[in-house]
Amino acid sequence: MARMHSRRRGKSQSKNPIVKEPPAWVEHTKEKVESLVLQLADKGYSQALIGTILRDQYGIPKTKLLTGKKIGKILEEAGKASKLPEDLLNLIKRAVNLREHLKVHKKDLHSKYGLQLIESKIRRLAKYYKRKGRLPPDWKYDPEASKLLLE
Repeated sequence: MARMHSRRRGKSQSKNPIVKEPPAWVEHTKEKVESLVLQLADKGYSQALIGTILRDQYGIPKTKLLTGKKIGKILEEAGKASKLPEDLLNLIKRAVNLREHLKVHKKDLHSKYGLQLIESKIRRLAKYYKRKGRLPPDWKYDPEASKLLLE
């Protein structure tokens, strides 16, 4: 099947092996991993960056294998999860930056088209999160209000 916003096809890439239990060489306990996740969240790191730091600096390959919960669920239970899902927030940041770029470079048609693609992704993802209950049903993407949302 073709990609949505490009002419490429296929999903040929490496895959993680299907594993049910944590590797024997991991020395961290469930409580230690959860406390590390909360410490990194207090420092202001995003969920994706927390996972990368745990993998690279602490040698924890998958948080879910050790704790039984994903990083987002750990943060949600501790009350430290963000109001918006991380992927939606990243798209909104990209759209805000692109709008700032287009204020200076008004004739950049390629970026204007890119902004349309990003905003369509935002609307599509928002529709999905409303259906799943992660966003309130009356939430609406507003380009001007999104600047205030990120500050």
